[in-house]
Amino acid sequence: MHLIGLSVLCSVLVSVLLKIAPRKRLDVAQMVTWNYLVAAVLCALLLRPDLGSLRSAGGHWWVLLGLGVLLPSLFLVLASAVRQAGIVRTDVAQRLSFLLSLVAAFTVFGETASVVKLVGLALGLVAVAGILARPVSAGNGRMVWMPLLTVWVGFACVDVLLKLVAQSGTPSMASLQVAFVLAFVLMAGWQVIRHARGTARLDRSSFAAGLLLGLLNFGNIVFYVRAHQALPESPAVVFAAMNIGVVVLGTLVGVAVFREPTSRWNRLAIALAIVAIALIAYAPRG
Repeated sequence: MHLIGLSVLCSVLVSVLLKIAPRKRLDVAQMVTWNYLVAAVLCALLLRPDLGSLRSAGGHWWVLLGLGVLLPSLFLVLASAVRQAGIVRTDVAQRLSFLLSLVAAFTVFGETASVVKLVGLALGLVAVAGILARPVSAGNGRMVWMPLLTVWVGFACVDVLLKLVAQSGTPSMASLQVAFVLAFVLMAGWQVIRHARGTARLDRSSFAAGLLLGLLNFGNIVFYVRAHQALPESPAVVFAAMNIGVVVLGTLVGVAVFREPTSRWNRLAIALAIVAIALIAYAPRG
């Protein structure tokens, strides 16, 4: 279980780093760029994905390209959501993205929609509505809910794209390796353009923060993968512990450390999210 704990810690620390970035005057776009350099290198060295399997991707290369564009774009939106809506609501929205993945599983991938899963899905959707609700003490602005909604939908899209590639016979780690490289190349090109135009200067602080972000981001992935490998007979336990752990720890950090305001609806949504995750994780498979 310590692997799950490390994965949870890395996930929440990613949000913490994105939260403090504006206060330290760090360039988030540069951080995201170097993050993918670290992720690509560590993925190649530690996970050693079988890139030969990419030959089986066939007509799904457009999906890999989509991942290369979507991942860094989503990271930037995640940073915006953490800054505007806080760690608590952003982490819950991110973890509840599996609800849309579940809908795709029912409608696209042919998974059986059991009663327990449907109940969990319904509770989860109510939780999403509660998370989008703005606390009274939070700043005004109709745009605050948009990055949260984008995070919710975006991470579900990533999951669906990975499943589409997996259907072609390409392992998820090989897909991620390619996506990390594409994301870095695209983001690096953007940074060169920004620097050439004088809109942003490359700086060491953002570079160092980006390396740390990459370590945390990749740590979240690799510890989660290792947890599944250590508990091959208990995928539901790993899934539930990971997602509930992030929701709980993210809430504690957001409220206790950053004094983030939460409404009654937000707190109810957090409780419903935990119940929904548990119901869907432990629902009978069929």
